[in-house]
Amino acid sequence: VQLQASGGGLVQAGGSLRLSCAASGLTLSRHTMGWFRQAPGKEREFVAASRWDDGTTNAGTANYADSVKGRFTISRDNPKNTVYLQMNSLKPEDTAVYYCASDYRGERSTLSSEYDYWGQGTQVTVSS
Repeated sequence: VQLQASGGGLVQAGGSLRLSCAASGLTLSRHTMGWFRQAPGKEREFVAASRWDDGTTNAGTANYADSVKGRFTISRDNPKNTVYLQMNSLKPEDTAVYYCASDYRGERSTLSSEYDYWGQGTQVTVSS
């Protein structure tokens, strides 16, 4: 299994970025996908998660950290095996390395320990 995160960069406060996470070696629809981030000197923290497709109305439902609600949107394209994180109204405190992770048939956990596979991370820097 490989998760390849991309799309990070340097942006001014108030700007937008879209991160992508391309998955290989797994069937994306069977995995809850999460985004986490880690700022220098801080612990890794949950950002957003999108639930796996269990054939019910819960498929693809999302949850977010309070700090990003209303600004970030997680989405997924299962046929393309890709997950996205659209980040709008970025703030300097959003600066971090962003990681995508997969959790087989997971329940959108906010705990990093629940996730099985991790991407390598992509740096997001927001200048004030």
